[in-house]
Amino acid sequence: MARWSVPIGSILCYNAIMNRTITYEIEKEYDSIFAFFKQKLIPRKIQVQLKQNPDRVLLNGKAVMLRTPLMAGDQLTLYILEAEQSHITPVKMPLDIVYEDEDILVVDKPAMLPVHPSINHYEDTLANGLMYYFQNQDSPFVFRCLNRLDRDTSGLTLIAKNPFSAAMLSRQVKERELHRTYMAIVEGELPDSGTIDAPIARAIDSAILREINWESGQPAITHYRCLERKKGLSLVSITLETGRTHQIRVHMTSIGHPLPGDFLYNPSNRQIQRQALHSASLSFAHPLTGEELKFVAPLPEDMQRLFKSH
Repeated sequence: MARWSVPIGSILCYNAIMNRTITYEIEKEYDSIFAFFKQKLIPRKIQVQLKQNPDRVLLNGKAVMLRTPLMAGDQLTLYILEAEQSHITPVKMPLDIVYEDEDILVVDKPAMLPVHPSINHYEDTLANGLMYYFQNQDSPFVFRCLNRLDRDTSGLTLIAKNPFSAAMLSRQVKERELHRTYMAIVEGELPDSGTIDAPIARAIDSAILREINWESGQPAITHYRCLERKKGLSLVSITLETGRTHQIRVHMTSIGHPLPGDFLYNPSNRQIQRQALHSASLSFAHPLTGEELKFVAPLPEDMQRLFKSH
């Protein structure tokens, strides 16, 4: 499992975990702080918050408006305050934290653990565990998950720890700059590689099931590469161009290669107690430093056992 450290670069100081203080050393002239924000790709949502609270923007120690010009050698300090805390019950549970700094948290989520609380899962979710984790640090926490996984899907999950990192990472998600690779085990022997381009819609008369629907479905594209075949199963690496609900499960089923253990789309195959799907890698630019990060989580034991048993 990869564990990374993030160099500070041009960001000079970190403050409290959730209320975030960011200080930039300005290296060249800008017509305004707005122009600097544009160059740094700071989302409009954050710019609006800072514009409405000018006391949170300091230039060389003095509060300024965002139209103020910047000179080389200036220090620009931003105060990003957490306005609220998630009302989620803290519950102690083991967490496999792959990486953490002042802005992000990467967790290797086990299978059978929901990400968000719901009616049937009020106190047994990743959000509950993280609320307890931060409560023990006396830190206010708002749960902001950037790549929600199904309960049964294991693997890497990215959490933003403050409004600034959340906005920066959400922009990357929107621009498809956050890259994910999944590992799956599917029935049958897949070709070496391929692309599935088939629109997905909610199935008629079901709130849960999804299906291929060429008339009303949303565009969905899945790329796969077969890594190994063994007696009726294929180990597959999968990347997505889109992020539709159940996309991998629906697409692989549609070409005759459903996932073992998928109680929705392949209920007769119970060789494993959950769909054989794992979020294996995440890569993205750090929301503050811009450094390219990549994290990798190995195939979990239950999927390894399933494939080795054939």
